[in-house]
Amino acid sequence: MSTEPATRRVHGRRRRGRAFAGAFTIVVAVLAAVGLAGAAATVAQGPRVTDVQVDPAAAVAASGSRLIVTTTQSLADVASEQVTVTPATPFAVDTAGRSVGIRFALPLWDDTEYTVVIDDVEPAGGGPASTITETFRTPAAEIELLQRGGAEGDTIFRTDLSGENAQPVFTHPHIEDFRATTTHLVVSVRTDDDRAGLIMTDLDGSDPRELRLPGDGFVSNLQSADRGDVIGYTFSDAELTADSGRESMLFTMSLKDPEAEPTAVTVDGADARIAEWRFVPDTDSILLLSFDGSLLLAGSSGEGATALGTAMAIEGIARGSSEAVVERTDAMVSIDLTDATEAPLVTPDEDPGPVSTVTPLPDGSTIRTAAVLDADGAPTGRTSITLVALDGATRLLTEVPETDAVLQVCVSPSARYASLLIAPDAVVNPYDTYQLPLPERTETRVLELADGAEAVALAGSSISWCQTPPV
Repeated sequence: MSTEPATRRVHGRRRRGRAFAGAFTIVVAVLAAVGLAGAAATVAQGPRVTDVQVDPAAAVAASGSRLIVTTTQSLADVASEQVTVTPATPFAVDTAGRSVGIRFALPLWDDTEYTVVIDDVEPAGGGPASTITETFRTPAAEIELLQRGGAEGDTIFRTDLSGENAQPVFTHPHIEDFRATTTHLVVSVRTDDDRAGLIMTDLDGSDPRELRLPGDGFVSNLQSADRGDVIGYTFSDAELTADSGRESMLFTMSLKDPEAEPTAVTVDGADARIAEWRFVPDTDSILLLSFDGSLLLAGSSGEGATALGTAMAIEGIARGSSEAVVERTDAMVSIDLTDATEAPLVTPDEDPGPVSTVTPLPDGSTIRTAAVLDADGAPTGRTSITLVALDGATRLLTEVPETDAVLQVCVSPSARYASLLIAPDAVVNPYDTYQLPLPERTETRVLELADGAEAVALAGSSISWCQTPPV
């Protein structure tokens, strides 16, 4: 039989194979050329953005939020001088591989457009630089307020600063106090049989869970850390005698483990009874003032305590700051908690009168509540709320008439606003009979610190901006 047809088929397959191989080689070469051209174009253009991560809502609620920009190339270290944030706010910069991160040291202003410009962004291996510009907008502020004495009991409302969109999020027959973290509400209540309870919910009031307490007793001075979902409170046993029982002991716990037992904060050799205390922002430390007047800076469970002398009161610690304002026996001073150095409060250019409270701000300025005096130095009954800058420059924010009483001054996380808790018509506005008593009618006035303009006046107390209960 002839082999010629088979031979022709073999040669045909070989020719087609050579043709395919040649075509494949050409395609590969073209693709390689395109890839090289693309890579060359990328290198020639400098680093380009491929991904941006930012959580505007979290940036408004707490310090430490980040804008992370990922690019097409590994980057040389970016210095803080290359970054501009508008509106201005303190920040830190870090570079890792193809990403650069901007960490905001303070919470950002609400309902504000922020622009971040990073100049001269260079590849790690050298080459052309580029400028990166990213813009994002923060959401409008939302707050929680407590209103006591409603038809169904006491209610925590959530609202914006217009006051027109208030929604009830949690109701209970008896709410003593509450605090808000970035993800939860923690509500101090008294039960039907007059026992203390702590209830944790989501921010919208859903999924209520009861937290463990050290025993049967009384919860007071409830506070929350700005980050980490950590709370603390002082606790006293229901059965307390001169010889037995726990009185005003400090306990902390993480909301990440709501089934956990609370942790007692005790300092060796110090009075265990705590009169006042504060979480130190951006640390795991706590500033304590014991019943005997000792001021102590300690770790989260009381370890490694540093004695800071004696004091009569802790006025506050500004968010994003290590400066605590405390009242000594002879004057109010500012203490740097990083090295325990202290200085007297700056003398204001204009004397506001006898000061009753001082609220520190992150930039070193303070809000001072003072009694207004007449020309003869006699009290008028009015109360001034004054902003005193770090250089002593003084600006009156508002004056409260003699008919009303100022119960508390708080600052929003971003330090854009101040809130005043007011008892209107104080003489005819009796207090209720709670463990933490409040006037039957309360009003929260929110001021813009930039100009003192009143943003809104809301019925209710205990605005979620406050780091401590009203007193």
